[in-house]
Amino acid sequence: MTGTMRAAVLTGPQRIAIERVAVPEPAAGQVRVRLEGCGVCASNLGPWSAPDWQTYPGAPGDMGHEGWGRIDALGDGVTGLAIGQRVATLAYRSYADYDVADADAVVPLPPELDGQPFPGESIGCAMNIWRRCDIRAGQTVAIIGIGFLGAILCRLATDAGARVIAISRRPFSLDIARRYGAAETIAMDDHQAIIDRVKALTDGGFCDRVIEAVGKQWPLDLAGELTAERGRLIIAGYHQDGPRQVNLWLWNWRGIDVVNAHERDPKIYVQGIRDAVAAVASGRLDPSLLYTHRFPLDQLGDALDAVRDRPDGFLKGVVTL
Repeated sequence: MTGTMRAAVLTGPQRIAIERVAVPEPAAGQVRVRLEGCGVCASNLGPWSAPDWQTYPGAPGDMGHEGWGRIDALGDGVTGLAIGQRVATLAYRSYADYDVADADAVVPLPPELDGQPFPGESIGCAMNIWRRCDIRAGQTVAIIGIGFLGAILCRLATDAGARVIAISRRPFSLDIARRYGAAETIAMDDHQAIIDRVKALTDGGFCDRVIEAVGKQWPLDLAGELTAERGRLIIAGYHQDGPRQVNLWLWNWRGIDVVNAHERDPKIYVQGIRDAVAAVASGRLDPSLLYTHRFPLDQLGDALDAVRDRPDGFLKGVVTL
């Protein structure tokens, strides 16, 4: 195929242009996907906020890594995939009409998911974090931060038989948490009041598992305070704006196990996407309520601002193509 496509290009601090660029060709072992959409991830806020390490212009389509669409070309040697097949991708320039991905980094989407958005990398991230939480029936689990990730973990933990305490700053998010199974919800507005409330709800024992899903210093501090002796603190938030300090005295004293639940192995990422496909296709997980905002490609800047500012009613934005 020859021709051009639309692609978003980061041209300067918080500036994006939609440019016409050449349609990429798949190399051996790759497929090309005609994208239907791409989720907008909080990790994009690093480049968007103009850090010192960022250079301009960015690559066409760069930052987009939650794409889905249909295969429209196969590179040499690709087997087991077909043109026209609908897939979720683990590719990294998906703010564009087309992207290419290694054949082992795409996951077929079954007919049960036809017509549905499927930002596979983000749901897959939640599934990989879930695997490392080791949540079991009868446990009390606090989730700090109910965004897209926190809401999914709320649903999974509730279905596993845990009692979930959801903590978030927005009433909208707390309402979502209740709809996804939270037994208790607490507004994230007063540090000591939250500790006192959780202590009362747990008869002074605090929580077997605490998931920090915000990526900021205060929620991390709070997470340690809410974790029971010999409990597990799971860091799911993406801490991208500088170093953190922790109360190691408290963590030592309580014998807390701390899990940094982020992955870097692409094979584990892809397995998470497979697990996500199975969970949604089976009905175990329904993320449809969480896709609150949709943006055309030429409004990607607005989408990134929404991720940063979290206006009322916003949970997850997707770019539609």
